[in-house]
Amino acid sequence: MATKHEQILHYIAGLPVGAKISVRSIAKHQQVSEGTAYRAIKEAETTGLVSTIERVGTIRIEQKPTNNIETLTFRALVKLIDARVLGGSAGLAKHLDKFVIGAMTPDEMLRYITPNSLVIIGNREDAQALAVQNGAAVLITGGFMTSDAVIAQANQAGLPVLQTSYDTFTVATMINRALSDQAIRQDIITVAAIYTPLADTISAQPSATVADFTALRGDHNDFALPIVTATGRLVGMVTPRQVAGKKPTTTLERIMQKDPQTVKPYLNVTTVGHTMQGNGLAVLPVVDDDWQLVGIVTRKNVFACLSELNAQGVGSTIADSIGAQLQLDPATTEARAVYTLDTTPMMINKLGAVSVGVLSEAVNGSVTGFLNLHGRRNVLVGDLTLRSFRPIQVEATVTITVVPLQLTRSEATLDVTLTTDGLAVAKAIVTCQILERT
Repeated sequence: MATKHEQILHYIAGLPVGAKISVRSIAKHQQVSEGTAYRAIKEAETTGLVSTIERVGTIRIEQKPTNNIETLTFRALVKLIDARVLGGSAGLAKHLDKFVIGAMTPDEMLRYITPNSLVIIGNREDAQALAVQNGAAVLITGGFMTSDAVIAQANQAGLPVLQTSYDTFTVATMINRALSDQAIRQDIITVAAIYTPLADTISAQPSATVADFTALRGDHNDFALPIVTATGRLVGMVTPRQVAGKKPTTTLERIMQKDPQTVKPYLNVTTVGHTMQGNGLAVLPVVDDDWQLVGIVTRKNVFACLSELNAQGVGSTIADSIGAQLQLDPATTEARAVYTLDTTPMMINKLGAVSVGVLSEAVNGSVTGFLNLHGRRNVLVGDLTLRSFRPIQVEATVTITVVPLQLTRSEATLDVTLTTDGLAVAKAIVTCQILERT
């Protein structure tokens, strides 16, 4: 029988996209306490069922995909470039490793053609046939066709032959962007990469006692015990706080936290770190979509992973691009950090001024840089209020001054001023959560 928590999640999942919900309405409809409703809504937000929007409230949204690290397949490529499949449809599920532009003689092309690569070419039947014979798929640009012989070869080899009306340069740019995005997705670390699997996880059934908990805990300070049924379904969590002062014979069912906070394997570690620090949790149970316990993730592992990510970076993202152009100014002191940013044509909007999105990311990067200088390595911006006074022209130098208003181990509020030619052009107040081991 499903728990109240599961019943609420099932109810939310069944709501139409765009439907508004609230703690009070869920509690009333499902006849549960507002605390239970609140925990279920937060779980739904974490798993992508709902989103909270300022001045709108919490609404049902399209659920985020559970696997965001799938490689690029030829089937996905067909959709990406609006292509037509001429032959070899049996190979659409194959992964695209690289692409080659066939702007050379057939003999020279042979050096670059590898299995599962994609040869982008125009109306050159000899080169099309050569690609298929050597295990590569073919993308014919400019709307040109190919011969029945090439299509028959593709069908026999299970290698897609695609046709698009785009020119070669446009297609290559689109595919390169897709492969770059894919590389970035693969660099995003999820819980699946760091959690302790079930085989190495200590758990207990509801009938276990406080004495059992003490024995299982041993000398571990940060210890939390998942409580599961005989079939492995998570029903609660027990921490030292819950057993404090209880008789050794008290069953864990009586004192466990029911409907505990959980995470799924596909969530990224930054989200989990935010949840753990915000709720003061050292351990979180990892469950699948049926609430079967699959392991645990610890605060220690999460923040060790975040430290590695902070050192390595994620990839060639917009944030990386803008962050790389921020230069620490010699005017920086212990009490404030000063950065400069030289704006480029890529940063402007259609009206010729630097876009607000670029300014926000520049503020984000400057604030993160300031906190890094003060030993706070894992910074998550929670709120950024930016007010722009006047447009910033292209090829201007923006000076960004960061001054802390409040700085603790777990939070920071900072005042940011942006100037050009000595004139204030924007002002921001930024609130951050500092994800560190505590």
